Amino acid sequence: MKQKLLILIMSLYSIVSLAQNKEPIDNENTLFQSINISGHIQSNGDIENVHVINKTAQIFTVSNGKGFFEISGKISDTLVFSSVQYQLKEIIIDSRIYQSGICNVSLQDKVNELDEVIVGKILTGNLMSDIKNTEGDPPINFYDVGIPGYAGKIATQSERRLNEATTGAGIIPLNPIINAITGRTKMLKNHIEIERREALMQNIKARLSNDFFASNPMDEDLRMDFFYFCADDENFIKHCKSQTDFKILIFLRQKYRQYIKNLTSTED
Repeated sequence: MKQKLLILIMSLYSIVSLAQNKEPIDNENTLFQSINISGHIQSNGDIENVHVINKTAQIFTVSNGKGFFEISGKISDTLVFSSVQYQLKEIIIDSRIYQSGICNVSLQDKVNELDEVIVGKILTGNLMSDIKNTEGDPPINFYDVGIPGYAGKIATQSERRLNEATTGAGIIPLNPIINAITGRTKMLKNHIEIERREALMQNIKARLSNDFFASNPMDEDLRMDFFYFCADDENFIKHCKSQTDFKILIFLRQKYRQYIKNLTSTED
């Protein structure tokens, strides 16, 4: 009996010793793991399609119609919130945000202040006096004088040339036939396609360039060439025309990887 009791005591002692000598779990390592961080953007204006960029991890997303977003991040990552109508805001993920997994943001409207400019004569506030001091005639348009006018979209020079090349007078117009045979019609259609790609590319560059390169670094002198590289893609119009900023950014990210890969292979 004493022998069994001695064995039991020794076993308990061994278990306690192992528990005391066991190294504590390293909780600090968990702080360097990325987690999904959810958040809500608050503002007085439209909060849809606000660009949310993890500048450290070089990933991005956009807010939905109600201002909610979700993005991956870890301690010390920098989140950038960017939109045309709001001031740029940066938030560094701290332990509070990391542990809660929540990052709510309030954005301030972007106000472009202009220098005070006085145009014309200064108004006094006296209606009759101000009317007498005001000069200028009201504008006249073709409706005022009874002249029929075109109120639709103004065609570009290439579009006007194409219209001229594909229309003509007479029972059998010769212009369309001759231009089709000589290839001029096809050439003009190609010009119009190039102009539309150029216009769309310039629009995307003006709106999304800063936000895109914040998470996808590229030398300044290569950026214009990169956008032309994107516009040359046969699916450029399909992926970028009348699409949300998020879908356009996804397309740009795919082309970015291809562009960087081409640069690397050229250097090698």
